Amino acid sequence: MKRVMLVEDEENLHLAIKLNLELENYNVTSVYNGKNAISKFRLGRFDLIILDVMLPEINGFDICESIRLENSKVPILFLTAKSSNEDKLTGLRIADDYLTKPFNLKELMLRVQNLISRTQNEEESDKKNKLFIAGCNVDFKSFVIQNSEGDDFTFTHKQIKLLKLFIEKKDQVISRQEILEKVWGYDVYPSSRTIDNFILLFRKVFEKNLPSSTYFKSVRGVGYKFTPQQISQ
Repeated sequence: MKRVMLVEDEENLHLAIKLNLELENYNVTSVYNGKNAISKFRLGRFDLIILDVMLPEINGFDICESIRLENSKVPILFLTAKSSNEDKLTGLRIADDYLTKPFNLKELMLRVQNLISRTQNEEESDKKNKLFIAGCNVDFKSFVIQNSEGDDFTFTHKQIKLLKLFIEKKDQVISRQEILEKVWGYDVYPSSRTIDNFILLFRKVFEKNLPSSTYFKSVRGVGYKFTPQQISQ
């Protein structure tokens, strides 16, 4: 069940939003003022925050900025009677969505659903882009590999493509021809030393303090074979 923190001081509106969220099977934490919003946020884990801008004690913009210092990923949806372009721009700079009062509850529910789905998809994508391989953390999005000693190595696009190919075909022999076709496509092929240099880099990063060719093995006259002990997300 997805958890939503609802911060709205207007009681009738608060209860109407809460009821609609609960009918959609959301777990709702109710907050009626700005000061309590920050303390409640620190006590729980939320999939979405619905935040009124004009609140007692601390306004919604300041609450949002405080939350962003502690968690940059939780989606925040502003509700406000402030409809000027300047207010909207301020809200959208620090939050994920901005809905002006009065609004249609069905529209609010759709925005809630879209924000949570989008964040969930981004989290799943991040997981797919990160792997733990042979003692190293590999981030396929940033091309950064961190070894067990905390050293960072930034790979090129081609180096990452070759690493992905090895992972896809782990424990299988990959010929030089297949590497050229899959990594370089039908571009101008590099010299044979380029592939060798890539393998030397992989060994340097993934096999530090290990015997040479522990994971990246040369198969004489054919190509290479990747035999990792562990690959996990």
